[in-house]
Formats: sequence, C-alpha cells, structure tokens
Amino acid sequence: MSQSAPVIGLTTYREQAAWGVWDQRADLLPAAYAGAVESVGGVPLLLPPVAAPGAAATVVARLDGLVVSGGADVDPGRYGADAHPRTAGWRPDRDAWELALLDAADAAGLPVLGVCRGMQLMVVHAGGTLDQHTPDLVGHDEHSPGGDAFGTTQVATEPGSRLATLVGDKVTVSCHHHQSVREAPGFRAVARAADGTLEAIEDPTDRFCVAVQWHPETAADVGLLAGLLEAAAAYSAR
Repeated sequence: MSQSAPVIGLTTYREQAAWGVWDQRADLLPAAYAGAVESVGGVPLLLPPVAAPGAAATVVARLDGLVVSGGADVDPGRYGADAHPRTAGWRPDRDAWELALLDAADAAGLPVLGVCRGMQLMVVHAGGTLDQHTPDLVGHDEHSPGGDAFGTTQVATEPGSRLATLVGDKVTVSCHHHQSVREAPGFRAVARAADGTLEAIEDPTDRFCVAVQWHPETAADVGLLAGLLEAAAAYSAR
C-alpha cells in the first residue's frame, strides 16, 4: 500500500458488546467495511461518536473521504415526525456526531459515501424525510427479511448517473433496512428497486457525494468503494 493511500473515515456503532471475558460498551463496526476500503487501496479509520465541539471539523481536516455506515434508525424527531411503532433504538449521540461530520464534509467538499442508515441520515441532514416502515408501502419484507440475514434486491440505475458508471445499469444488491427515503432535497435520485423504493441518490454537481440503501461492503463488486477511493485520491491531491 502506498504511503499516500487515501484515508477513509468510517463511522461506528456504540453498543453493548461481548468478546473474550468482556461484556461492556464498545465502539465497533463490522469488519467488512474496513476490509472493503483496504481492498481498493484505502486506509480505513474508525470514527466513534465524539461530543466535543469542533471535533467533526478536526477529523474531516485529516480525512480524504468519509463513509457514513449502516446501523440503527435515525431519530424521527430529526425530521419532525412522530415515531412509527416499528421505529426504535435510535442513538442520539451517533445522530449528532454524523450530522456534524456531514456539516464539516460539506464545508470542505470531502467525498462522502452513505450506506443504508448513512443514506437516510444524509437525506435528513439535507432537510428530507423518511418512510419509517417500508413494508407498509410495498407489502413485503424482502428489503429486510429479519434477524442477521440480508435481503437480495434487483436495482436499476439512472442512465448517465455517476452511480451507473460505477456499478452498471442493473445490479443485484444485499440490503437490510425497514425504512427508506421519501424526499431527498438537493440530491438526484439515481436508482430504484422494482417496487419503487429509492435505492440511491447522488449530488448533482461534480462532487462525489453518493448514498445507497444497500450494503456495498458485503458484495464482491467494489465499484462504489473504488469510485470513492478515486475521488478521495483526487481530493487529497488538491
């Protein structure tokens, strides 16, 4: 790996976790994220929630790219909604940290990739809204079959989009979400599932700011991560 390899920040969970003889609060992230970044030539850096004022700007100044990772539901109060009965477990510390990171990333023009919850949080950050239980709309649970299993979804991308250049016109993806995006102001809708669920958005300008409802870190196709690394290398060079 080159000494100039782009450094990619990965936001993390903060959860009760057990390993070895320990069972305590821990900052963690599935290793597939770091492995995917490393596989395309990047250096992964885990970013646990930090409450200190100015911390997000300090971190962003040291990054070449940012991945807003998957995880728990976004607090519906962040987009002015009451909680659906199936919306639970949101993490105020993580919401606040990742929103601050997005503020700093926007100010710096940092390349950003949102994954699953990350896409939803990016939409909320932009003033958009979510549908809190997608099965209510589409009549099935294929986007999140339950437990620790991923659903398989066929996605069609928008011709001419940045996303299409990275993953092709059609792609089969792994997903695990019961919520989805209703409105994404400022973003271009660039992929949908057959049932109409919005599966990806991107910044309409030249900046790499892309978000997908699926989990690209789990797939053999690393087109999205490769695209992020290319944008991060160009950002670093500037």
